[in-house]
Amino acid sequence: MVNQAYRPVAGLAGWTHEADWVSGSRIAAAQVAALLLKPASVLLLGLLDQHIVACVYVEQQGPLSYIGMLAVNPQCQTRGVGKQMLAAAERYASQEFAAERVQMLVLSARTELVAFYLRRGYQCIGTQLDYPLAAGVGTPLVAGLTVQTLDKPITADNS
Repeated sequence: MVNQAYRPVAGLAGWTHEADWVSGSRIAAAQVAALLLKPASVLLLGLLDQHIVACVYVEQQGPLSYIGMLAVNPQCQTRGVGKQMLAAAERYASQEFAAERVQMLVLSARTELVAFYLRRGYQCIGTQLDYPLAAGVGTPLVAGLTVQTLDKPITADNS
């Protein structure tokens, strides 16, 4: 599902895809398995009629929790599922990991996605990194592609 949301085949693209900027798979099964074996990490699933339609990864890193792989099946996008999954990830980070902040990396070229997170209280902290070629998350189609760090303070009250 992560690959469907991030790098869909033609005709199945939702608004969150990045296939215009990056080619190849977003993640492989072995990478997901490795993430799930990490201590203090969880993959939250969103279900609709007993079918997985969304997911988000949350990992504790001290007082910070990393949120990644927020993905919604393209056929279920624009229904608020992504907002619900993000809120669930923030709640989990706050309640289970006692996180004070959450952070994520977003493709800088995805201005509409960055704006989505900014509307939800995230801030660009000015850290832009080169696209992580060695991470095995696809090959940039655009020269100079970067990822941007977004950060949000959270408490039990605002998550």
